[in-house]
Amino acid sequence: MFFDSHVHFDGLEASGGLEAVMARAQAAGVKPMIAVGGSPETNKFAVETANRFPDIVKAAIGYDRNQAGQLLSDLKSEIERLSEHGTTIAAIGEIGLDFYYSPDTAEDQVQLFGRQLQLARQLELPVIVHSREAEEITAVELRKHRESWGRHNDRIGVLHCFTGGREFAQKILDLNFYISFSGIITFRNASDVREAARMVPEDRLLIETDSPYLAPEPYRGKQNEPAYLKRVAEALAEIRGCSVERIAKMTTDNAECLFGHKE
Repeated sequence: MFFDSHVHFDGLEASGGLEAVMARAQAAGVKPMIAVGGSPETNKFAVETANRFPDIVKAAIGYDRNQAGQLLSDLKSEIERLSEHGTTIAAIGEIGLDFYYSPDTAEDQVQLFGRQLQLARQLELPVIVHSREAEEITAVELRKHRESWGRHNDRIGVLHCFTGGREFAQKILDLNFYISFSGIITFRNASDVREAARMVPEDRLLIETDSPYLAPEPYRGKQNEPAYLKRVAEALAEIRGCSVERIAKMTTDNAECLFGHKE
């Protein structure tokens, strides 16, 4: 069984309907999945997907780096309201920093990121973190979060869709975060990411598709979906010199620990 720790289901509804997406995923051995939000609209879709497929999907909601105008009180109230109505929110996410696409809003991104990390501490929820071209500041903000966390280290959060090298990976690992690898590890020009994937300890590894983005080889250029997660696991097994079955077990166990998903 494979656990897809990061799926944007709002981008997959047109792929024959979510029932077809789920059927293909389960046929490929992918069962638990995290439906990830990032805006009021995508948060709503993530929650609806989790409620629609409660046996295999949990939701994560938050405000991504382009949502600086949103009120954190709204997010807190929504998480509490959903909890009262029986919908478990597995994490706050995705949140984080992207100075590659939006360097002009860097200051607003950092402020939003910090406020959501504070909210995660208040609600005792793990975070799903995006970082691109912002490694130094991401590490600084996550270190502040880690120093103020004061709870079980295994559930603090994950740096998703890792695109850095060994040095950044070690900084994240030192903060007790998980690191999640996507189809990027199959790309020809991703040698630094593969080096990082080789050195992450077994108890800190996750895998994801980040669907509908970043389809792994040999599907690159197509719309990604959870059914392709096995290819990520195969590539990771090749990189680390172990079996696909071992990758499946360790990453599923780790994701269940982080997100509290048990069958």
